[in-house]
Amino acid sequence: MTSGFHFNISLTVLNSLGRDLYRSVNTILGEAISNSWDADAHNIHIYIDRDANYLIIKDDGIGMNADDFQNKFLKIGYSKRNGGQNNSPEGRPYIGRKGIGKLALLSCSEKIHIITKKQDTNYIGAVIDNTQIDQDINADRDTNQHTLGQVDIDNFKNYVNNHNHGTIIKFENLNTGIRNQIEFFRKVIALYYRFSLIDNDFNIYLNNNLITSEELNDLVDDTQIFWMINDLREDPLVTKLLNKDTSQIKIGNDIPVRLSIKGFIASVEKPSMLKMRGVGEKLTIDLFVNGRLREKDILRHITSNRLYENYLYGQIHFDELDDEKDRFTSSREGIKADDEKFVELLDILNKKVMPKIADERDEIRLGLREDGDPDNPRKTPKQRKAQSLYNEVAKDYTNNDNFDKENEENEENENNSSNENLNKNSDSSEITNSNNDSTVTTNCIKDWVGELSEDAIFNVESYTECFVAENLIRKYISEKAISLSPEAQRECSNMKKKEIDSKTSAGISIDIRRNPTDDCYLDMSNLANLVDKPQGRDYEVSLSKKAKEYKPVRDAVMHTSLITDEAKRKLTSVYDDIKARLKKLFYGY
Repeated sequence: MTSGFHFNISLTVLNSLGRDLYRSVNTILGEAISNSWDADAHNIHIYIDRDANYLIIKDDGIGMNADDFQNKFLKIGYSKRNGGQNNSPEGRPYIGRKGIGKLALLSCSEKIHIITKKQDTNYIGAVIDNTQIDQDINADRDTNQHTLGQVDIDNFKNYVNNHNHGTIIKFENLNTGIRNQIEFFRKVIALYYRFSLIDNDFNIYLNNNLITSEELNDLVDDTQIFWMINDLREDPLVTKLLNKDTSQIKIGNDIPVRLSIKGFIASVEKPSMLKMRGVGEKLTIDLFVNGRLREKDILRHITSNRLYENYLYGQIHFDELDDEKDRFTSSREGIKADDEKFVELLDILNKKVMPKIADERDEIRLGLREDGDPDNPRKTPKQRKAQSLYNEVAKDYTNNDNFDKENEENEENENNSSNENLNKNSDSSEITNSNNDSTVTTNCIKDWVGELSEDAIFNVESYTECFVAENLIRKYISEKAISLSPEAQRECSNMKKKEIDSKTSAGISIDIRRNPTDDCYLDMSNLANLVDKPQGRDYEVSLSKKAKEYKPVRDAVMHTSLITDEAKRKLTSVYDDIKARLKKLFYGY
């Protein structure tokens, strides 16, 4: 016996499954483009009229008849994969899965006009009116009580010529969020729908202009460092990055992983470069499945909140997430957080990929004399601050664009002149060389500055430590009212005389030392003797003893000399002892 009962679905389900879930232009474009891909379309034309406030998406796919339109397209939950079919008639892997993604289109505009036809048939279609849907929802009507509007073919009169089969959708009265993002549609499509760039049989046009990898040139120009995960060389963006001049981009080591994923991660010079120009959309590291964006910013699942992550963008392609199991959230804008394959992917990114990128990026940036990752333990905070200061100072010598331009022009003129002389008289035994031997090229100076980098960083840090320690001792002597010893007084007199002689020789009479007390003429050795010069066994650990060991290397640093690695280790070791002794002297422990 049958009950005669059946489900009766309220129209509010359209809000729950569609209009309230889809807010991203990526998702809306993705649904339309994915439907065309699954329909074996070879060309998609997107037309935008901002003044008239409408968007049209037209494809040349197989199209639909009335039965297809009613029982497949308009059937919420219908899946092309029913019966285990995972590929289109032409063999493309289906992107669509649950049959609810089409509801994304409802969040795009006030009205959606749809016409479609198969080969050698007439158009059929309907109008989805969001205003009418709202009225019927308020009246608590169900889907059986809501009838779609009748389509007017005149709305498509400029788009149906030579359209033998396929589907055309017109979005009328676009919502504000979509309308404000029209300017970056070309870049979004090129970036997020790569299969349109790598498959010659699938092309996307915007206002009749083919979208190509050229849309990504700005992004390529802003990229500073690039890593490839497994292999993604067929990707147009990856190709552009690999072919870029190595003076403009640094290629990190490839990162092999055991999962069957492909991808790349790149770092820009400044975080602001990740903002798509003209809109608020920010580039992130995103997850793609079968060529379609499935999860924006996957780092948010594993983020360590380190500064370097704000410089990264990239793509991870993991097609195995599309198998017999449905791993996608109901909104279709993400992967279920507890999915075992997704968890495995995140674990590899977190433990294998990101640590390698963090270290290599830090090393490369430091090599370029730019700030690295302050959270990376490869260098101490003091070393990073010293390097940052050195980098700024170095720019005064290496940023000489006017000289470089002038030098290039001179070289070009000289080459032309030499060629002319050779052509005029091949027997000439002498060609005038007008190169100015006293001129040093900027590249040469950059090399010199680069060679000084490590020593400069060490010396800057060492000088600062010496400056602080010696002046703290002077403060201590003043606070404790410690009198200078006869030896210290003699040293002070000698140093004062040298300063007077130097000023006389230089012809200057200004005061040099802000507080010309006697102790300001004493170095660490003399200062240490005044405050900590115990006798006997304690002498070996005293400040006086450590200062004596410190003095030879300290003097070399103060005279801007380049010192040996052994001397650097000695200076660091002794200074650590000095700091410990000073703390005991100041704090009593």
